Amino acid sequence: MPKVMPDIAHQTNASLEGTLDWVGMSQIEVPLMVQADGEAPRQVAAKVEAMVNLVQPKAKGIHMSRLYLLLEQLSNESTLTTATLRQLLTDFIESHDDLSNQGRVHVAFDYHLQRASLISGKKGWKAYPITVEGRLSETGIDIELQVTVPYSSTCPCSAALARQLIQQAFSDRFGNLDNVDAAAVHQWLGSTQGIVATPHSQRSLAQVKVKLTDDAAQLPICSLIDCIEDALKTPVQAAVKREDEQEFARLNGQNLMFCEDAARRLKHHLNQFAAATDFWLRVDHLESLHAHDASAVTVKGVADGYTA
Repeated sequence: MPKVMPDIAHQTNASLEGTLDWVGMSQIEVPLMVQADGEAPRQVAAKVEAMVNLVQPKAKGIHMSRLYLLLEQLSNESTLTTATLRQLLTDFIESHDDLSNQGRVHVAFDYHLQRASLISGKKGWKAYPITVEGRLSETGIDIELQVTVPYSSTCPCSAALARQLIQQAFSDRFGNLDNVDAAAVHQWLGSTQGIVATPHSQRSLAQVKVKLTDDAAQLPICSLIDCIEDALKTPVQAAVKREDEQEFARLNGQNLMFCEDAARRLKHHLNQFAAATDFWLRVDHLESLHAHDASAVTVKGVADGYTA
């Protein structure tokens, strides 16, 4: 005779009654195949949070193993897309009968892209932190995509102060001459005496979260990263030769940015990003001058949308 095992979550009631907003599992380690726009499916090492609400105040708990097995099924048999994410959330609720009517899944992973250098054409890999979150509620299913993109920012104030010092050094060297020889100036500009100061720059981070349109068939990971890097002009590099480093220095000099400038650039470009109905963004300049960071946050500004 088969052994009958106790099912406490199903057979007993809660000792203290009450509904719960979210119950489930976090930090689930699982390999997933991810389908990004314009890329072949690839495997990533993901950490997942899977949750449902608990609307029955007397219920002892939810069926966590059912959530886990549905996620495992996605891992083994399918690819993470907007469609499979919607189906996963639907299956979460169907697996919980009258216990739950809302579901949420949060997937975090690094997505590697091979990026070409600025001039030499050499290629190297860059890992972009990605989160994908889906939420099912009475109003439907919403899917959010968040990426973090590192870039370089050069301080406009520091650049102006450096230029002033270079001007003063030029006056000290050539100001008392009736005739200035172009070759001498050229040689002087190429020396440490000519460039007596440089502006400070630092690695910076752009975090961008977008709410995808209902008809988004793919996760627009690549197009969102491209949008951010095109807006900022100074993404950090992977493979770098001297000609690439020189071009990177030129781009930094031509794209001086306070954090306010970076945030406004991103806001302008994201307003034209067709795959999103809303966005939230934050930039952090990890200051080399200060012991603190310079930060800015803004949103698209739609009714009932993201708030800063």
